[in-house]
Amino acid sequence: MSIKKLAGQTLWYGVPSIATRFIGYILNFSLIFLYQAVSTADLTQIYAIFPFLNILFTYGVETSYFRFIQNKPHQTLFNTLSVSIIFSTILLTAIMIVCRGPLIEFTAMEEHPEFITWMAAIVFFDTLSALPFAKLRQEERPRKYAFIKLLGIIINVIVVIWFIGFCPNIAAKNPSSILLLGYNSSIGIGYYLIGNIVGSILTFLLLLGEFKGFKFEFDKDLWKEVMKYSYPLIIVGLGGMINDMLSRLVFQHVTDLPVAEAKRQLGVFAANYRLAVLITIFIQMFRMAAEPFFFNQSKNKNAPETYARVMNMFVVACSFMFLLVGLYLDVFKEIMTLKYKEYGEGIQIVPILAMGSVFLGIYYNLSIWYKLTNKNWYGAWITIFGAVITILLNILWIPKYGYVGSAWATFICYLAMMLISYFMGQKYFPVPYDVRKIAIFILVITTLTIISMVSNQYLPNLWMKIALSTFLFASYTIYILKVEKKEFASFPIIGKYLK
Repeated sequence: MSIKKLAGQTLWYGVPSIATRFIGYILNFSLIFLYQAVSTADLTQIYAIFPFLNILFTYGVETSYFRFIQNKPHQTLFNTLSVSIIFSTILLTAIMIVCRGPLIEFTAMEEHPEFITWMAAIVFFDTLSALPFAKLRQEERPRKYAFIKLLGIIINVIVVIWFIGFCPNIAAKNPSSILLLGYNSSIGIGYYLIGNIVGSILTFLLLLGEFKGFKFEFDKDLWKEVMKYSYPLIIVGLGGMINDMLSRLVFQHVTDLPVAEAKRQLGVFAANYRLAVLITIFIQMFRMAAEPFFFNQSKNKNAPETYARVMNMFVVACSFMFLLVGLYLDVFKEIMTLKYKEYGEGIQIVPILAMGSVFLGIYYNLSIWYKLTNKNWYGAWITIFGAVITILLNILWIPKYGYVGSAWATFICYLAMMLISYFMGQKYFPVPYDVRKIAIFILVITTLTIISMVSNQYLPNLWMKIALSTFLFASYTIYILKVEKKEFASFPIIGKYLK
């Protein structure tokens, strides 16, 4: 697969990712028009737990599938991993249901205990869909991948909009309407999770065709070999989620604020965090295409040079995402505060978290060195180190600085992980990354964002702020097209103008 093809497949994998995030933003923004920050805290907690459960339930089988498909019988590998996933998913889901009480207590979900059960249902079907989706990626079928993802998302959104957006108005005018079938006003914001359940079930059903030829065949020796490779990835994944999600999970437990105020601030924190993770949209869609690409390229003698070129293009893309967030903060703030002004309080954390996301994306690119050299334990130790930083700084800084301290903890964690991975990777799997150029890109976008934030304090209206931000964004675009002219010349559409 060429870099040009990688870019194309990144777009295909990115369509559902972008759609998911974009629709998620619309739904989340609609929530801030319907509910005050304190009312969204429980939903924030649930969606902070999801990534941990996804990693625990899938235990690295997707990456392992890409790794072992290169030299193992395809059907035997798929059958063995499928049998493993099916049985482990049933077991872990049963444990969740049995331990429902302690989970409710830990998450302070006493007002919505049903959220835990619904969460278990979502994770169950999402886990069973993981390996078929990996199969589509490995076989380079991004169109089917995108179609199934999008259809699941659309159904999810329809359910949420219908029950949260329309049914309350119908119930107010005509409580006995047949249109209210299945509607219960006491569920309220919980329909957000119910929509997710419906979308996850539909997605799984659409993927049943990928099990064609599947047999309950279990190669014990192959499974042991795969698990030996993948279990460090569980630590990597869980550590990564600690770095990403811990702040929202522990916020209410470590702050000295009264319960109601802690929930309110958590709602504000989560609303602003969603702006920063715009960058993770691109990171997610890039990883979908890049992971199998990196493994397939590993046999080529020019693989290190290819990885370096991919890194450059990745940082360029991330820099544009960062500027889209950093330069237009005032626009996002206006939208967020249309009904409840409290959501605009935390806007200052967005650039900090966004740059942390850039560092995280670079780290994901760098991490290929330990996956290709079968040194996954190094990745595990790096992630554990990052998790320790995250835990300590959140415990120390949340009581003193609130969510601002948590944002800086995330920034420092990802910066440290990126630097450690780079220096270790150069020792075990040298790649000629253009460090100087990447550092300049990061310095330039940081400078432009600071200029925008300082200047906007003196501009009299929003339109002048947008004009300045657009000028800075356009200037950076011209700069990048000049610096990376040779690389972009090979791209479709853009290339013909640069040649």
